[in-house]
Amino acid sequence: MRYALTLLALFFANAAMAQGWGNVAKKEEETGFSWTAPLWPSFWMAWTPATFALFCGIFGAIAVIGVLEGFKYRDGIERRGILGLTTTLGDRLFISLLGTAYIFLAWLGLVGQPLWWPLGLSIAWGIFCFRKV
Repeated sequence: MRYALTLLALFFANAAMAQGWGNVAKKEEETGFSWTAPLWPSFWMAWTPATFALFCGIFGAIAVIGVLEGFKYRDGIERRGILGLTTTLGDRLFISLLGTAYIFLAWLGLVGQPLWWPLGLSIAWGIFCFRKV
């Protein structure tokens, strides 16, 4: 009877090892830098280096526009562009960010990856917005 119980225990232990229980106490291997790996794995939002860089860029652009309109251009730079709208620097930033989001979403929906072409189109769109809109 002992022999049967020992064999049964070894059988279940072997099944548990095959399912991954043998890796519980092992440390994770360092895989290096990854743009898609979470920065803080236990955080409620999946902040990856790519999303962190995107949000830093957006908030940085808002800060630059705020400083420019706060100190250099106190009255704002209002002009009437080719869309027929009277816009300020903040309006043009918003229009360029909105257009960039649509460019990337349309590209992902119609073409897929790689995303270098929509990045170039978005930069051209931003330059166009700040010069002509």
